[in-house]
Amino acid sequence: MFHAWLLDKPDGIFRAELCELDEARLPAGDVLVQVLHSTINYKDALALTNRAPVVRNWPMVPGIDGAGIVLDSRHAAWKPGDRWILNGWGVGETHWGCLAERASLRGDWLVPLPARFDTRQAMIIGTAGYTAMLCVQAIAARELRPEHGEVLVTGASGGVGSIAVALLARRGWKVVAVTGKPQQADYLRSLGAAEILPRESLAAPGKPLQKERWAAVVDTAGSHILANACAQTRWGGVVAACGLAQGLDFPASVAPFILRNVTLAGIDSVMQPLAARRAAWAALAEELDGAQLEAVAHDVRLDEALEAARGLMEGRSSGRAVVNI
Repeated sequence: MFHAWLLDKPDGIFRAELCELDEARLPAGDVLVQVLHSTINYKDALALTNRAPVVRNWPMVPGIDGAGIVLDSRHAAWKPGDRWILNGWGVGETHWGCLAERASLRGDWLVPLPARFDTRQAMIIGTAGYTAMLCVQAIAARELRPEHGEVLVTGASGGVGSIAVALLARRGWKVVAVTGKPQQADYLRSLGAAEILPRESLAAPGKPLQKERWAAVVDTAGSHILANACAQTRWGGVVAACGLAQGLDFPASVAPFILRNVTLAGIDSVMQPLAARRAAWAALAEELDGAQLEAVAHDVRLDEALEAARGLMEGRSSGRAVVNI
């Protein structure tokens, strides 16, 4: 038996409960694992609070991230005692996830835990930090460097934004952080932000082309914020778009792309191939320091996961909620 959050819709009525489940109920997989730490991502919060149709199969154990120890394996790459990380692959949506003491997963989904991190540190990073690194790598792939100008990070007080600020500042960029939480200004400066902008400065409809400022952008918001960021990006710049906190829409024109040679790079973390995942985690192990990880983290117990999800949805939290399973 093991404890897990179970989401269900009996008779069409949503229910989220912390339950004790039999291991026989676990879905098919070739690696049985003990989950030591998980996280509350935005997608997890949507699932736990039933705010959006994240869950595709019912009942569902949520938790798109996990880190822990292999208990049993029928996969050639994994043996009992190995330490692993999981991000995405539809876990918590179509396959039971990691807000649980046990999980049955596919070995092809797992990344070895870098030696520099323990499982808690890996989950401070989680999908948010892994996505932030994919955004930073997309900027570097365009051969953009700090001497080319400023970099904008929207949703900077959130999980992706916080780690993006830290990574870009460490690489020498002048980081301008956008947040709707002015009380988080000191926190963002501690991560390396050189300037703080209020969310309202980008949140309203704007002109298709605006004054050029950003050499690069990491956007977690979508909608008008993404459109204005593109309109303000300098010739040859890149905008890495990875989120939809403001909305799914993109009320923009093609002008920045055809008149300023701006690249809009979509960043998906869920289905990245294993090689890209390993490269991103190797870079995170090299570039993130422990003090910055602690600055973005707060710990919750498994039985506190639902309240943490509500806090995230209501804008009462910042940084990364790490779930100690």
